[in-house]
Amino acid sequence: MKLLVIHRGFEPEMGKWSVVGGFLQADESPEDSAARILKQQTGLEGVYMQQLKAFGDPKRDPMERVLSITYFALIDIDQYTEQLSEEYNPEWFLLKERPELIFDHNKMVEAALKKIRYMAALHPVLFELLPEKFTLPHLQALYTAVYDFEFDKRNFSRKVLSANLLIKQKEKDKEGSKKGAYYYMLDKSQYKDKLQSFLNFVPSPNNFLL
Repeated sequence: MKLLVIHRGFEPEMGKWSVVGGFLQADESPEDSAARILKQQTGLEGVYMQQLKAFGDPKRDPMERVLSITYFALIDIDQYTEQLSEEYNPEWFLLKERPELIFDHNKMVEAALKKIRYMAALHPVLFELLPEKFTLPHLQALYTAVYDFEFDKRNFSRKVLSANLLIKQKEKDKEGSKKGAYYYMLDKSQYKDKLQSFLNFVPSPNNFLL
């Protein structure tokens, strides 16, 4: 997993690494403001964002009292590479290798990560980041990245397949080995009935409550 950060364009802490952010205008909603700021500072648009929480410690900004309403989005980077703007020098960093962020922005990132993990333990949101056809190693790599947890390969495959939520395809992906790995597709018609048994292999969602 990677995090998109920018160089802050104004004081205090001008030029330092920051999550994407700006100020709400008098004639716009928080949602419209978030979309506008995202486009201005990164070039990204058409991204579905979900409100996370408000950060309002009185001392979080050394200049004045500032409340921040945070939003997060989980996207496939490959679908948005051509949109990145150069004005604020946005860069993708691996979560574990992200630079030091200003103010309480690291807390924002950690809160968003907890929320994503909680959502992924209850809903198939991570499948939206996969192509229509994928292999079990692809699926395991995605869950490993999100949860920062090494799942046992055999146990992962067994639990995933036992849920009968995936449809095995005839084709194989042979890029990783000569033997290859079969492609699978998600059976969306089985979401409601079999989703919970499929998600039993991830850590308990209660571990990620904010």
